[in-house]
Amino acid sequence: MSSATAMVAAEEVASGHALGRTAALAVTAVGVATPAGLDPVELARAVLAGRQGSADTEGLGDEALPPRGARVVPELQNAFAEHIGRKGNRHLDRTTRLGLLACQFALEGHTGPVGPRTGVVLGTSTGSIRSSSEYSMETLRQDRPYLVNPSLFPNTVMNCAAGQIAIRHGLKGVNATLAGGHLAGVQALRYARNALRQGHADRLLVGGVEEYCAQSAWGWHRSGALGIDAPVGEGAAFLMIEPAAAVHAAGRRGLARILACETAFAGGRGLGDALAAVIGAALVRSGKDPAEVQAVSLGSTGQRGLELVEQRAVRAALGGRLPQRVIRVKDTVGECFSSGGPLQIAALLGAWQDQGAAAAGETAVVTAVSQEGQVGCVVLDTNELGTGELGAGGLGD
Repeated sequence: MSSATAMVAAEEVASGHALGRTAALAVTAVGVATPAGLDPVELARAVLAGRQGSADTEGLGDEALPPRGARVVPELQNAFAEHIGRKGNRHLDRTTRLGLLACQFALEGHTGPVGPRTGVVLGTSTGSIRSSSEYSMETLRQDRPYLVNPSLFPNTVMNCAAGQIAIRHGLKGVNATLAGGHLAGVQALRYARNALRQGHADRLLVGGVEEYCAQSAWGWHRSGALGIDAPVGEGAAFLMIEPAAAVHAAGRRGLARILACETAFAGGRGLGDALAAVIGAALVRSGKDPAEVQAVSLGSTGQRGLELVEQRAVRAALGGRLPQRVIRVKDTVGECFSSGGPLQIAALLGAWQDQGAAAAGETAVVTAVSQEGQVGCVVLDTNELGTGELGAGGLGD
């Protein structure tokens, strides 16, 4: 890290943030629904092999789609019926189905208790763009607004998916939905960390979901924000998050530890400097040296003007190098907006699961950048839970 970047990182940490290490969180389960499969190991293998996810858009409706690649969860209806069932699901939209499916897999993989103090923290952009658009169109097509089909309305609410997840599984803890776009995943983890610290829940399902639809696909296509060959995608990923100390005390093991999650706004600085500073701050909080980072999961793949900025920032924060393992999830699943961060983490966890003991001790950084000036990162490792995960400081804010 350059001296200027190190100074910015130090200022980030010092300006209202404790310099002590933060208490680790344990990831005890992960569930995904992606164009590359319904298992994090499948996702990781596809990403590391450079394989593209499914491009089959059949069954998504009659709307014309833009002349741009698509990455879509294949046969979602059939997968949903198989794993969730058909009863009471007639009016659920695609966003909610994706979220329910990923959460079902996470809960199936969770070996610990799931009680009433289990909650949900969901990162999103605006909820289901298709549902909101279709409802708005119906108010114009019908003779009177009151003739709009009332069954369409629940899906237009931003927290519909999180609410359905809680109802389906009887999760009575914190239930929150954060609209953060590309930073939604990092923001959801920070929210979850604080909720756990304040004792509002014992464990939380934390993730993001984004559906593919004509409305969002055209929005991305006309915005000019993506490269010519960058596809628009969809997916959902959820992590079961618990305090690492509690998991260790119960004699359980997790898939990984989340050591820090930091966000910032670039303001007058460049995005690259801001991201490098955030990575530096997160490593300080984690008690990690830049030389210890062996993997990075990048979030700006396919975005014009951001991809190179993100890579340069990672190099600046890590002493002029990219780690040995560089994961670009969006090459496989496409631009997934608010679910991108959780999918980046899920692919990393899938790779670690696939490696088994060979991944022991690996530290990784997951990054996120937005055109609006927001930057963020998450630091994770595979160290055995309970081995020095609690630092002198608290969880931070």
